[in-house]
Amino acid sequence: MPIAYLRQLTGHERDRRANQHLGFSLAFIAGAMNAGGYLAIKQYTSHMTGMVSSMADALAQADIAVAAAGFAAVMAFLLGAATTAIMVNWAKRQALRSQYALSLLLEALLLILFGLAGAYLEDIRELLAPATVLLLCYIMGLQNAIITKISSAEIRTTHVTGLCTDIGIELGKLFYINRHGGPHPSVVSNQAKLKLHATLLVSFFVGGVAGAIGFKHIGFSTAIPLALWLAVMAIVPIVDDIRHRLTPID
Repeated sequence: MPIAYLRQLTGHERDRRANQHLGFSLAFIAGAMNAGGYLAIKQYTSHMTGMVSSMADALAQADIAVAAAGFAAVMAFLLGAATTAIMVNWAKRQALRSQYALSLLLEALLLILFGLAGAYLEDIRELLAPATVLLLCYIMGLQNAIITKISSAEIRTTHVTGLCTDIGIELGKLFYINRHGGPHPSVVSNQAKLKLHATLLVSFFVGGVAGAIGFKHIGFSTAIPLALWLAVMAIVPIVDDIRHRLTPID
């Protein structure tokens, strides 16, 4: 990838194209980790709606252990999102170019930890499953907050329910038959929004297929190429900041 493209992709100076391209990559990675993680630990980790529903079901059945596990997973997701907010706001106050890239690099390091630890500790997977669920929920919260802040909540990479809802709304507008001559303005579909959300949905799905195949045949090490992808996207603004800090001021 050209350096200029990577600098724009995760740097502090942003445009709509960079937001969308980053969103597509992160949606793919989220899909891969969500589907692959399910094969590894039998638990989806980006689906907070399901987590909260399982907590409610468990409480209704007096299953305190399951309810507590669901609560911990939701808290891990929230902590991940909060971590991104803290890092981004701190970096903005420091006038860093890498205010968004730092969170991506943290996600990359955590995915490497997940991939390496899982590969070496495969024999005790069941014992590590609870901690792995919390780690993946934290990573998903971290990532979703990154793209949410970058795009001012226009793009989300794990909220597939919202994507499908928005796609359905725009399709309804697209196929609506306007009758001319009425007092109301014509119903017009936002085709740019429709294309964006459809591409995000496809990216998440393709990532899910790739992640599931990877975890089935390779195992936890599938996370390592995803982590390297994140690191490549994040590294240029971070290096820019390091060079800027090391350059002497005349």
